Amino acid sequence: MTVRHFLTLKDLSKDELQIVLQRGIELKKRQKDGEIYEPLKNQTLAMIFEKSSTRTRLSFEIGMTQLGGHAIFLSPRDSQLGRGEPIEDSARVISSMADAIMIRTFGHEIIENMAEYSKVPIINALTDDFHPCQLLADMQTYYEHRGSIAGKTVAWIGDGNNMCHSYINAAEQYDFKLRIACPEGYDPNPELVEQHADRVEIVRNSKDAAANADLIVTDVWASMGQEEEQRLREKAFADYQVNEELMACAKDTALFMHCLPAHRGEEVTAEVIDGKQSVIWDEAENRLHAQKALLEFLMAKS
Repeated sequence: MTVRHFLTLKDLSKDELQIVLQRGIELKKRQKDGEIYEPLKNQTLAMIFEKSSTRTRLSFEIGMTQLGGHAIFLSPRDSQLGRGEPIEDSARVISSMADAIMIRTFGHEIIENMAEYSKVPIINALTDDFHPCQLLADMQTYYEHRGSIAGKTVAWIGDGNNMCHSYINAAEQYDFKLRIACPEGYDPNPELVEQHADRVEIVRNSKDAAANADLIVTDVWASMGQEEEQRLREKAFADYQVNEELMACAKDTALFMHCLPAHRGEEVTAEVIDGKQSVIWDEAENRLHAQKALLEFLMAKS
């Protein structure tokens, strides 16, 4: 049987992504109802973290437990990963024992290399280029609150980073329009934008991006590894804060999302993050349920 990986949203078809979305909602209900459901009993997920995490580790580890399986945490400090072992060697060894491998790392080529040599599913839990698992949670959250996002308009406000790249992929896979508001010099990958030019546009004015939008999304101005650029980025992104004035440009029914952690008073004000249009806590919880659906999709033995 062919091994399926989840490195970007493009690794699943549009129909498969809808199946995962609906399954995440169903698994969430089962968990809330106290139902024990263990399709991954006696299976193990190896979790490789080269970047720190709160939501990713919690959601995957708890998710495997709830599905009847087990998760093992691996970091460069306590494994050969931090001592220069080639990725392909690690992939061969880990995949000979674990049933799936989740990786949170830097360069996207690292997980692509891992997938090439792995005998089990590889899941991208974040790279410098993409964060597809967060989009599973975001799309489930939107559906739960507003129904299908197909045909809607999403405004991304801020850095053209890995989250922005995954929103570009999501625009095609979930069929919505995406407006990206970012300052010059902080654009997303131009090739990725060009590939999706029929539904993605870049604007410089954040209010133009937010105008009549159904969903407003942002992220921190300085991602992990960019902390030394903080002051420079604060100046560059000064006009790209999500505040009540910006939210007023969107539809009255618009939602606000943020993958967290958030820097209140920088990319988003406390009034918005705690406001009635914010669904960030549902969004964060849905990392658990959406990823359980993904784990079941990739790992369950029929």
